[in-house]
Amino acid sequence: MTTGPRPALREARPGAPETRTPPKSARRRSRELAMQGLYQWLVSQDDAGVIEAHLTSTAPQIERIDREHFVALLHGVIRDAPTLRGHFSELLDRPVPELSPVEHAALLVGSFELLHHPEIPYRVVINEAVELTKTFGGTDGFRFVNGVLDKVAVRLRPAEVVPR
Repeated sequence: MTTGPRPALREARPGAPETRTPPKSARRRSRELAMQGLYQWLVSQDDAGVIEAHLTSTAPQIERIDREHFVALLHGVIRDAPTLRGHFSELLDRPVPELSPVEHAALLVGSFELLHHPEIPYRVVINEAVELTKTFGGTDGFRFVNGVLDKVAVRLRPAEVVPR
């Protein structure tokens, strides 16, 4: 028998059985914090250093994130944004400026990880971007992000992805 903290209970819809949600990984927390910073950057165009300083001074349980991955995502996405947009802009059903900031940030994070983190399986990258969109975005934005990143993955990781 194992002991230790149990995952938090997640309430399901009324009448449905309760399910246990596994605790968030440090990597997931770093992506969430980076998403918040990228949202801020997309809306305000603040400097990455200013955004990082603000987030790391105000984020609860900052010690529980993968700090290295957070910094790489935040600064890397901001630095490489034009290149990253080039990988998905022609796959969109609308111009980039018409994307919601959440969808835009999730596409940037997913494209960055697909391009710069080959050690992370492409399915994990896409799933994480979808989960970020579900957490921070509108009702169906995750479907849009999933569809676009599926196509980006085929382009950026052709040896890893088997096209459908």
